[in-house]
Amino acid sequence: MHTLPLVWELGRSANAEEKPAEFIPAQVPGAVQLDFLRAQGGKDFFFADNFHVFDGWEDLFYTYRARFEVPVLKDGQSLYFVSKGIDYAYDIFFNGKKLFSVEGMFARVQCDLTAYLRAQNELLVRVHPAPKRAGAAVSRAQADHSVKPAVSYGWDWHPRVIPLGIWDETFLEIREAVHLGEFSLNYTLNDALNCAHVSAVIEGVGLAGRMGRVELFDAGHCVFSHDGKIAHDGSLPAFNFPNPKLWWTHDHGAPHLYKARASVLDETGERLAQKSGRVGFRRIRLVTNEGAWDEPLKFPKTRSAPPAQLELNGRAIFAKGSNWVNPEIFPGTLTRERYDELLCLAKDAHFNCLRVWGGGIVNKESFYELADEKGILIWQEFPLACNQYPDDPHYLSVLEKEARAIILRLKKHACLGLWCGGNELFNSWGKMTEQSLALRLLGALTLQLDPTTPFIPTSPLMGMAHGHYLFRDMQQDEDVFEIFNRARHTAYTEFGVSSLASVESLKKIIPQDELFPVRETPAWKAHHALRAWKPERNEWLCPEAIDYYFGTAPTLETLVERSQLMQAQGYKGIYEHARRQKPYCAMALNWCYNEAWPCAANNSLLSYPAEPKPAYEAVRQSCRPVCLSARFEKFLWSQGEEFSFELWLLNDSFEKTTPSTVRALVCGVGGEPIELLQWAYETPAPNANLRGPTARLRLPHWEGDRFTVRLEDTKHPARSSQYVLAYRARTQTSAAHNTPTATLN
Repeated sequence: MHTLPLVWELGRSANAEEKPAEFIPAQVPGAVQLDFLRAQGGKDFFFADNFHVFDGWEDLFYTYRARFEVPVLKDGQSLYFVSKGIDYAYDIFFNGKKLFSVEGMFARVQCDLTAYLRAQNELLVRVHPAPKRAGAAVSRAQADHSVKPAVSYGWDWHPRVIPLGIWDETFLEIREAVHLGEFSLNYTLNDALNCAHVSAVIEGVGLAGRMGRVELFDAGHCVFSHDGKIAHDGSLPAFNFPNPKLWWTHDHGAPHLYKARASVLDETGERLAQKSGRVGFRRIRLVTNEGAWDEPLKFPKTRSAPPAQLELNGRAIFAKGSNWVNPEIFPGTLTRERYDELLCLAKDAHFNCLRVWGGGIVNKESFYELADEKGILIWQEFPLACNQYPDDPHYLSVLEKEARAIILRLKKHACLGLWCGGNELFNSWGKMTEQSLALRLLGALTLQLDPTTPFIPTSPLMGMAHGHYLFRDMQQDEDVFEIFNRARHTAYTEFGVSSLASVESLKKIIPQDELFPVRETPAWKAHHALRAWKPERNEWLCPEAIDYYFGTAPTLETLVERSQLMQAQGYKGIYEHARRQKPYCAMALNWCYNEAWPCAANNSLLSYPAEPKPAYEAVRQSCRPVCLSARFEKFLWSQGEEFSFELWLLNDSFEKTTPSTVRALVCGVGGEPIELLQWAYETPAPNANLRGPTARLRLPHWEGDRFTVRLEDTKHPARSSQYVLAYRARTQTSAAHNTPTATLN
């Protein structure tokens, strides 16, 4: 079996009957919008509000054309057209004959062209306009009768640009008479996790009556370039595999992978065909959080909070991570290298879980391969988000086809930790319930096709939390510390704190004469700095909150620094707050990790394409397996006020650790560090936090608008932590207030 590339051209027309007037060169994978943008001179659609160049383009018909000479085929060989993804509804024609029509972008296309071959051949793929429900407002609601990601229809961090076209690998393939298609290994681990019962699932043609063979090679937890040490060699279809090395997230062990090879043999034992893949042995469960059954009985009582604790190989782990969104507006431009850059940063941030949000795409195969290798669990949502998806038979038929393809493609990956029906469906805007047929269908399909991976219908469920998303709620007159100190949830699966992008990033997207002072111009609005989330407010820049703490910024550089400081300290506080609530709380996943295009202001940890904000480093520190933490009541403190905070040791490690001593210090701008206390902590139990003393200080007079708190571990410096809080000096200060005093509880 080998593949043949195709050279593509692209044309467009106003309707299906009209033939394109001309064809231009096309890049595949790609998007029709990008091809025509290049043909028109390549305008920078990231800059200002230039993305409006695409307005209306999604309402046209696009025709891809590839012409090729007939290849030499040996006896028994066939020629197939294969595409891993075409977006969204399309027809396929070959040499003037319509082979079929399809709706959906995630199911693979496989067309046998052999019977229709000529000396000179023409292959056409006609892509229909983007789906839009008739009568729906110009919003994500237009996508609520299709299985097309809703984010493209406009979001508070994503422009309204609706991609179309061939977005994944597409080629011709010469297949032998005996051909292996999809290959995966299903397995169950026994209770002791020391034996896997494995069954091979192989699709293909010409397999009837043939002998089969499965080999496992110990490839370790790195990318392998050879077979490695053979670990099993046996016949199909099922076998027991004793003492498998288990796949773990990177923070709990090695993400061990085996190479698997399935072969079909002739009567002499020679291979007629073979297919390779990988398998990582692990048991993943979603179990009830500790303490959820013990909540105080309230009448009338219905049920306790649904399970939200991930259990990997019998170990209850705290899921630390983020919400992953599509890293590009046009998914056809995504590459393995692009995924790798983002996933390396996620691993370096100590993330062990990423929630692939249901408003975006189901990623290309290389994303999951890399997550397997790096030891990062993937919470995978189906492409439903913030809409009321119907019980309509046509919609359900497309959803079933697409979901079946998604499940069968992803189930083989060790990183797959959780299936979820979609984002925010059980609320006043989604208006779906457990009885919605779409969610019942998805639950049934995951149970049928991947019964060992957990499924939940949506996020959040009762007990989980989405929000809050502001550093300071100006209407409620409280900050992120005050808001979250009241919160107690089984999982924080979305929470946000916004900030501006770097000055360098802003200069690439905002016209020079609009950069500062920031005002309501098309560029700032297009890049979601103002009126993005709620039209009556100035999210995501939130200038009123920045001014509240620090006053009016004199320069853009100052405004960016203050904004990014608040995001960093806010996120640090929330992650550590969630960890302090362990074991009742089991997850902390912020909104969001990355961006699809350069936002001027956003809740993201990374600015497009992969530029860490200061918040990324703050979160990286807060997600260390073992670290010191301080619990603050609020962000802003004034001279003369009694400042206090609790000390904690946060411990997600199952390794034995040693005791130590902590020094708690406070330092204002222009002041000397003040040691408040020393805390000698004992050896913590595995995967358990330690709560320490409370330190207090009557705040002295300092210069500046902020002060620093440092927790220094004398034996384990890598556990030390630092925080920055806002400070306000009085114009008149008594001598007593200049004399610092510290107390220990």
